Amino acid sequence: MSRNILTIGLPSGSLLDATIDLFAKAGFSISGSKRSYRPSVDDSELEVRLLRAQEISRYVEHGFLDCGITGKDWIAENGSKVETLAELPYSKVSSRPTRWVLVVPEDSPIRSVEDLAGKRVATEAVGLTRRFFESRGVDVEIEFSWGATEVKVPDLVDAIVDITETGSSLRANKLRIVETLMESFPVFIANGPATADAWKREKMETLVLLLKGALAARDLVGLKMNLPGDSLKNLLEALPSLRNPTVSPLAQDGWVAVETVIDEKTVREIIPKLKALGAEGIIEYPLNKVVY
Repeated sequence: MSRNILTIGLPSGSLLDATIDLFAKAGFSISGSKRSYRPSVDDSELEVRLLRAQEISRYVEHGFLDCGITGKDWIAENGSKVETLAELPYSKVSSRPTRWVLVVPEDSPIRSVEDLAGKRVATEAVGLTRRFFESRGVDVEIEFSWGATEVKVPDLVDAIVDITETGSSLRANKLRIVETLMESFPVFIANGPATADAWKREKMETLVLLLKGALAARDLVGLKMNLPGDSLKNLLEALPSLRNPTVSPLAQDGWVAVETVIDEKTVREIIPKLKALGAEGIIEYPLNKVVY
């Protein structure tokens, strides 16, 4: 009897480490990812393939993969017909989306999309760029760039369309953004046959649930403490972020245990206030998943 297997494509390259970390927090250990197209995963029902994000939507669409994680931008670039099961807001270094931007040198006279009429633009996302200029009614010459796109202006082309997360590389190369074409997060996608298969659909929905839970926990921590019972009302009034904590009586009369989840950035401000209200045994702990 053959066993059920779900084949998933994960992005190699710049998103690899962030993706492996996300799966680890979701409860899946992926090993050998630096050296292999087929890394190991501690789930016998999963087979992982590492591919360029640019390719994943095409392989999912044509059934070589059941599902995958890739950027919304590359689905648009490829024109892939796939089902999006979830947006996963993470990126290489932050939780911000990546952006495809139209860029020129800082001292370029070009100030608008229309100023590029009749000029040359280099990009890795040719389809995305062509559709953008067509929507604006601007005729430009678009050429594919094999990489290091930011070094090609102004000597080789008049402008580029490139991807950025923080903009630091563009600033370092003395480049200026004229306009943003689109913003993109990774998305979890699947093909029609996989979503129609009851077992695969359930497996993918479980994966999405755990991955979203890991992302939801990213900026949160757990906080618990012991507190005199007569201070509980003052604590709830003074600290709205603790409005609905778990409160349990302690063996010691007149004391309660309080536990809640809060934004990690507020902990340094809250702990002194908790102490002032008589809290003891305050413990902060990391979270892997928060499932709503």
